[in-house]
Amino acid sequence: MTRVSIKVDGVEYEDDVEPRTLLVHHLREQLGKVGTVVGCDTSNCGACTILMSDADGRQRGVKSCAVLAVQADKREITTIEGLSGPDRTLHPVQRAFHQAHGLQCGFCTPGMIMAAVDLLEENPDPSEEEIREGLEGNLCRCTGYQNIVRAVREASAEIREHHGTAIPAPASPLAGEGETPDSGLKRDVVPPETVPQPVP
Repeated sequence: MTRVSIKVDGVEYEDDVEPRTLLVHHLREQLGKVGTVVGCDTSNCGACTILMSDADGRQRGVKSCAVLAVQADKREITTIEGLSGPDRTLHPVQRAFHQAHGLQCGFCTPGMIMAAVDLLEENPDPSEEEIREGLEGNLCRCTGYQNIVRAVREASAEIREHHGTAIPAPASPLAGEGETPDSGLKRDVVPPETVPQPVP
């Protein structure tokens, strides 16, 4: 076991993890961040995309099924649960996906939103072609991508007009009654269906 210290959605977590544990499984099974979806487990679909700080401290989109939990030691991570503001207002990208109906079944949506946030931080005013290129590592089987592209363009306009940056607001460490500080699931109530089961 290896001791890791990871800041997730503004809260510092210290855990002993097996060196082979994927970050996506650590987030879901240990920290209760079930909004980060396990899709293909091969880094093809992008459903597990999160924001993780790099060596310079800048948060970038990464596929958490392609990162070991030990590689995230001393890093800062933002998941879909940590994207909204401390007062629980939706991030502009979340709001745009809702308003433009940039989702259908919703399975790809958390990863798609996180990839869009990363794209808009790098390119605040992308063209339709740049949006499609920026999201090409995230697959959607339902929507045909039209409303997703429209949602990203709408979010881009709102961010430029009101916020200036796509980076999420700082997380609030305050917890309401019955909640964890970051509003994830308590560790002892992670539903068993979130833990991957071997195929018989």
